Amino acid sequence: MPSRFPAAMMALVSAAVLGCPALADDAPLEDLLRRDRLDWIEAAKAEGRSGLARKTRPVDARPALLGEIVVTRIKGQGVETRSTPAVQGDMVVRNRCYASGNEEILVSAEKFPGRYGDPMGPADEVGYREYRPSGTEMIYAIVPEADGSFAIEAPWGELQRVVPGDAIVQIPEDPTDTYRIERRAFDCTYELITPAGD
Repeated sequence: MPSRFPAAMMALVSAAVLGCPALADDAPLEDLLRRDRLDWIEAAKAEGRSGLARKTRPVDARPALLGEIVVTRIKGQGVETRSTPAVQGDMVVRNRCYASGNEEILVSAEKFPGRYGDPMGPADEVGYREYRPSGTEMIYAIVPEADGSFAIEAPWGELQRVVPGDAIVQIPEDPTDTYRIERRAFDCTYELITPAGD
């Protein structure tokens, strides 16, 4: 017997039960419109839509295996990006944000110490240790609904999914270090210093 609930209603019910966005953009990365991340953030700054924020929530991190590829998966959206193969000294960083799925990223050996410093305690049974972000100030802007969903080439050379409501962040001292933070991950791991304009 056919269901009396339209597909859209079933999607909303599923989203409510699973705690996922009802209209999550799970299209393959390769199928998304591509935009230049640097052009996008520069336009946001020129239009007065940027602000300042810093990452404050502790993370868990472990040494990456040589050649390991870290696939960043966002709850309700699927694959956000894939890392390049890890080299000696790279670290796998796991965010503490249940809402976005406690996603993992690969941070290079060069950048990790400046972003996270020394561990706060011993390693767990699989090698993760707690680290606290250094609190580096970052420029950010929120992706408006009018922009729709798109993909950018991240600093590590792979595609990264971007959907309305996400933040695109930039390290002022290294403007090429510009990338996406999923909206829920941004809300629960960053604090605003100067709120972005509309």
